[in-house]
Amino acid sequence: MKKEMDPVVAASNVYKFLNENDRVRVLEVVFKPGDVAKMHHHPEHVVYALKGGTGRFTSGGKTQEMEIKTGSVIFLEAQDHEVKNIGNTTLDLIVMELKK
Repeated sequence: MKKEMDPVVAASNVYKFLNENDRVRVLEVVFKPGDVAKMHHHPEHVVYALKGGTGRFTSGGKTQEMEIKTGSVIFLEAQDHEVKNIGNTTLDLIVMELKK
């Protein structure tokens, strides 16, 4: 992955590194209302919502709004995307990127 596409670099305003080993990298993402995570890349990854909210995901020229419920777990294929918190609550997520 190009360094500028690493979410911790590209979207350092919302992403924070938590832990990593040879199989997984764990990140926390805190989006205040209106925050944007600029275009970045994830391998296959699992998202756990500590605090839910509403996000607008732009990937591959398509835009999708997603309501993420607190406590939900979402599996996502590898992708490049940009995300904006379009709700009025802080969205707090744990992202687990799979390496194998």
